[in-house]
Amino acid sequence: MSVGTNQRIDGARLWDSLMAMARIGGTSGGGVRRLALSEEDRRGRDVFAAHCAAAGLTVRVDAMGNMFARRPGRDPARLPVLFGSHLDSQPSGGKFDGALGVIAGLEVMRTIQDLGIVTEAPLELVNWTDEEGSRFGRSLMGSAVWAGLLEQAEVEMFADADGQTVGQSLDAIGYRGPEPARVFPADAYFELHIEQGPILEKAETQIGIVTGAQAMVFYEAVTRGQDSHAGTTPPSARRDALVCAARIIDLVDRMMRARGEDGRGTVGRLHVIPNSHNVIPGEVRFSVEFRHPSDTEMARLEAQFPREAGFIARDCGVALEITPLLRIAAQPFDPDCIDLVRASAARLGFSAREIVSGAGHDAVSVARHIPTAMIFVPCKDGLSHNEAESILPEQAEAGCQVLLDAVIARANRPAG
Repeated sequence: MSVGTNQRIDGARLWDSLMAMARIGGTSGGGVRRLALSEEDRRGRDVFAAHCAAAGLTVRVDAMGNMFARRPGRDPARLPVLFGSHLDSQPSGGKFDGALGVIAGLEVMRTIQDLGIVTEAPLELVNWTDEEGSRFGRSLMGSAVWAGLLEQAEVEMFADADGQTVGQSLDAIGYRGPEPARVFPADAYFELHIEQGPILEKAETQIGIVTGAQAMVFYEAVTRGQDSHAGTTPPSARRDALVCAARIIDLVDRMMRARGEDGRGTVGRLHVIPNSHNVIPGEVRFSVEFRHPSDTEMARLEAQFPREAGFIARDCGVALEITPLLRIAAQPFDPDCIDLVRASAARLGFSAREIVSGAGHDAVSVARHIPTAMIFVPCKDGLSHNEAESILPEQAEAGCQVLLDAVIARANRPAG
């Protein structure tokens, strides 16, 4: 690894910290199950908070459980430079999705402390609540409330499959903080993340300079027919909610593929009622999401999907409800922050290329208000949201080194 600086992070300490966090909620398949606001999440938060305190940081928590660990700057009047990601995982997630950005941020703070580096602006490391959305069904939950994209009172009523709400879960793990979850003035935000796709690995490139994120729209769909006996109900009398849902799922896939390699369309959650082998399903609830780099194309998808899904439901004799949950426009990142990432990668001697994020990240919420950029590192075979998700220690170190360099450069830029 070529690193053109004497301000070096401790790569071994970073890797050890990543592996230690991965043991919290670790699975037999080598991955992580650390669902948002669960007991495992609480344990991860407690460890993170303890490490922050040991590094001399002051930790505060807002009403959504978002955690902010602050290191003062020389000039208390300067706005803070933020950086971070999330510690929650998918039900069968990997070790690095989200956790890399938080633990690398901790390593940045430790390195600055070890080397006695003084920054003009304060620094704040952030652990956002429930980026994944796998437990309560809303991605980017903590950062979206903080950014004003979702209302906290509404979010607190979201429930998991067992009926426990976000509000109850915040209280149960003791991470409902006293301060409001709302945007505050900050100078910039940087987020390090694994790519979660194959582009960087295929190009044998060490650093992704993320220029923005694609547009996304999320729906909850419900098909309602009539549950009846599987052996006695002839085809002419059937109102099969699952058949209707299956045809709509196929529609989602066809709409995605019609947009070529830029199209994304996924149904990742399906709940069949009554879910009995000899009963025709009377109700199916399922998630639908579309993503695309173009807001214009996303508008076409949003017009097409409810219309064509409605035709399918009519032909099946089934009622259909489609509820939009969240729409996120394509989000460009800040040119000056992007330039800092680009300059840092070049100064450190890392190969780099520009890339658009196909995944949603907390940075997308933050970028609505604060100059933002992201740093990507490759992951093995582009695989993520999977227990086999994997990166190399030197890849984690490279990303963390770029993060350190960019954060210090931003925090020490001339005031004005």
